[in-house]
Amino acid sequence: MKKVMLKTTLSLAVTLASSQIFASGFALNEQSVSGMGTGFAGRSSSADDASTVFGNPAGMARLKGQQVTGGVAVIDASTDIKDAQGKYPGSNKGDMVPFTGVPMGFYTNQLNDQWSVGFGVYAPFGLVTDYESGFQGRAFGSKSEVKVVTLQPTVSYAFNDRVSIGFGPTINRIAGTLESDITFNPALGDNNVKIKGDDTALGFNAGVLVQATDTTRIGLTYHSKVKYKLKGHTEISASAGSSAMGLLKNGRYDASLKIETPESWDLSVTQDLSDAWKLYAGTTWTRWSRLKDITVENDGVTGAGGAYAPGLFSTIKEDQNWHDTWAYAIGTSYQVNKQWVLRTGLTFDQSPTNNENRSPRIPTGDRTIFSLGAGYNVTDDLTIDMAYSYLKEEAVKVHDSNALNNYSAKYENSANGYALGVTYRF
Repeated sequence: MKKVMLKTTLSLAVTLASSQIFASGFALNEQSVSGMGTGFAGRSSSADDASTVFGNPAGMARLKGQQVTGGVAVIDASTDIKDAQGKYPGSNKGDMVPFTGVPMGFYTNQLNDQWSVGFGVYAPFGLVTDYESGFQGRAFGSKSEVKVVTLQPTVSYAFNDRVSIGFGPTINRIAGTLESDITFNPALGDNNVKIKGDDTALGFNAGVLVQATDTTRIGLTYHSKVKYKLKGHTEISASAGSSAMGLLKNGRYDASLKIETPESWDLSVTQDLSDAWKLYAGTTWTRWSRLKDITVENDGVTGAGGAYAPGLFSTIKEDQNWHDTWAYAIGTSYQVNKQWVLRTGLTFDQSPTNNENRSPRIPTGDRTIFSLGAGYNVTDDLTIDMAYSYLKEEAVKVHDSNALNNYSAKYENSANGYALGVTYRF
């Protein structure tokens, strides 16, 4: 039982790994609506609007005057669960990701021919999963919500009209809530475990942008790792049957865990094919191998009570063994006329998980993403951007077990993403 309760506590960190959003692991790509239209193929080289604060801070040197870019992307995800098996019966509807919105906002100001400053607020990581009541794998995760919000003041410097650099420290706030329902015996009812934790930590983004030729632009961006130590508490709500049998009692105890969001390198090229056509290509490497294991420290658990009280433990380690990933994207845009530009892109994105450690909280596989987008210049100073993406993941198998429960199934995930953004220049 000690291991069962500890694995539940670990779930706050493991929850971070279960995302249906359009990037590998638990990363989000939704920081630019114009970039979404090309599958983010030219993220570090395009510098089309103020969202370059995230994509490549060196790109601010290309933006004249002041610009404000804001938008929101919404995700409609679905999962088909097949061949489910478990110790106890339950449902497997697969409707576990609610309709989710991801907002973003950026500002840039060109001070002179060399210096530009900017600011961004966006979500680099996050997820929401909420399985139905009675989900067969609920002992390994019933509800999860994790949000990371980043503030990024930024500066860029142009050496000349060919080369610029940019840098921005990031202030990152992470908050997470997890619920799991553990069953000793169906006749005794479920025991709910809710975990909450949060932390604030610092990182940075840096980039370089080179106009290699009159028609070729190359960008390289580095997003640093961020080290968090989440602190919070775990609440145990024992069922009446479990309490009566002395198996578990209500309790609340302190919990903390360390986790690092990984660094990444983004390299992309923007190629002008003609006055109307542009071609974008890019690749992103992410160091997910930092997530070798999760270690949780538990304090203040004395008196939680019960024959299987979590007060019996203080520390545990659980292997994850994630691996580094590559994402590849290619896209294009066509300037129809002064008002309209059309975009499309195709992305291939690896999953960092492995078959041995994958669970209902990490049901993701390699993914293919097809994107469409458009930009409309209402005036010379106002542009509206729209984008749509369809994601399809390879089918993967999940399996998790402990002394009380086991669950295995085949997951097939897909998602539709819709985004709307506005850029105003002044």
